[in-house]
Amino acid sequence: MNAKRTTFVTLAVLLAATAVACSKQPAAGTNQPSAEAPKEDPNKKHTITALDFRYGDPPPSSSPGLNMINEKFNIDYKVTFVTNTAFDEKINATFASGDIPDMVGLMSTDLKARYAKFAKQGAFLPLDDYIKQYPTLQVVPDFIWDSMRVNGKIYAIPQYSPKFQVVTVIRKDWLDAVGMKVPTNYEELKQVALAFTKNDPDKNGKNDTYGFAIGKDINPNFNQGPYWDPDAWYHKNKDGNYIPGMIGEGRKEIIQMLADLYKEGAITKDYAVLNWADTNKEFYSGKAGIFIGTPRGMSQAYMDGLLKIHPNAQFVSLGAFVDKNGNQGLTAGSGFAGLTVLNAKLAKEPDKLKRILTLNEFGRKFYADDQKNEKNADFDWWSGKVGVGYDMVNGQPVNKKNFASDGLAPSTYFVDNVAWAPKDTDVNYSITYQTKQLSDLVKEIETMYKSVKLYANPINGLESPADLEKGDELKKYLMNEQVKMIAGQRPVSDWDKLVQEYMDKGGAKIVQEYNAGIKNKDPKALFK
Repeated sequence: MNAKRTTFVTLAVLLAATAVACSKQPAAGTNQPSAEAPKEDPNKKHTITALDFRYGDPPPSSSPGLNMINEKFNIDYKVTFVTNTAFDEKINATFASGDIPDMVGLMSTDLKARYAKFAKQGAFLPLDDYIKQYPTLQVVPDFIWDSMRVNGKIYAIPQYSPKFQVVTVIRKDWLDAVGMKVPTNYEELKQVALAFTKNDPDKNGKNDTYGFAIGKDINPNFNQGPYWDPDAWYHKNKDGNYIPGMIGEGRKEIIQMLADLYKEGAITKDYAVLNWADTNKEFYSGKAGIFIGTPRGMSQAYMDGLLKIHPNAQFVSLGAFVDKNGNQGLTAGSGFAGLTVLNAKLAKEPDKLKRILTLNEFGRKFYADDQKNEKNADFDWWSGKVGVGYDMVNGQPVNKKNFASDGLAPSTYFVDNVAWAPKDTDVNYSITYQTKQLSDLVKEIETMYKSVKLYANPINGLESPADLEKGDELKKYLMNEQVKMIAGQRPVSDWDKLVQEYMDKGGAKIVQEYNAGIKNKDPKALFK
């Protein structure tokens, strides 16, 4: 599964985008003094620079799609894309030089580190006064804008991501082959993994299958609710304070299960070093029977590859498990997948700033299902024109196979190219996939998310100086130790000792600072 942004705009991306101007939701930041919209001379051509990352090969630096952008917006758009694996090095060097591009795309993981650091140093333009002027910014919920605040001001535009996250997916045909039902708790899930490893679920007479496809950093984490989610603050310590899920009892339960399965060969053998692309291949090559899925961002190519091997493959997703507190639900996503920041120097170039904000606004535009065709001029342009960048197949837009590698569509080049849907349920991701098995799986997940309760992480929008300073280091330490536990290099019985190590190394301060800002002290009340 390709769960993150790619160099090309999938049909899921084509479905997601800006909200219409008639939205009645009040804009965040309305308590800020109102500023006039930047004045603009449409006849003046501006050079606009940008830096962004992509998962996979970056698009070409010269292409029809890029030419279309320059012509439409009367700009000379110079955008540099780097692969996600090289992004840290590139962004650090760029910021250290002081020569920051006009627009920069940051990862969501940068929110509490790089973004906050450079916003405090004055590198980014405050955006509070412009939010109310653009429809796609007006519909961003306040709780997401609050997540962007540094010292009370907003310096980043969040890039859309639905609040749902990934869910566990199982080979249904394998379940049927080994005579088992869809699991409803971790013990049942463990037994399924063992059966997939020992009972020849693909019936080829070979010992060549196993349970969980899992890779580096214990990814996916296979949580079936905030009780088991390493990123959710759900559990409390003896003092009644919330603690990170990485040291919670639910995480311990999963680590113990994976340790037991590792001994039986029921999870990926080289999980500790396997990258994300190769982890996907373990599932989509027909080796493993348990992985993850999500409505937005599934790989059509991966699924087609699996179906060539196992044409009768079927899939089922798991819903939330009931936890030991009697609660049932999933953790709500942050609601954004990345950040777009603007150079602070643009405050002195209002004409250029207006052009940039207009460009960014177009990239976030929402198209309802009946608007995604050549009759809608904006959609047609965004997609590279019908017959060139995409074709209409059975009433649905389908990207040309080479539209990314040849840069056929303008959508490929926008820093924010995953636009903002008014509501998560406004986007029908299932219809964007051409393979029935994949479409049916996504539809099942979408249906589940319409009724499941979502847990709001209580630390959303809060800041902990100790977390900014030591959080990444401490999480890496916990991850490394938990990897050892799965491999049998450290006993899971050391769990309490590991928790204390986290606290002693600076975790206690992080817990203290976050809890000082948490208003809702009842985890059950955070399920909506």
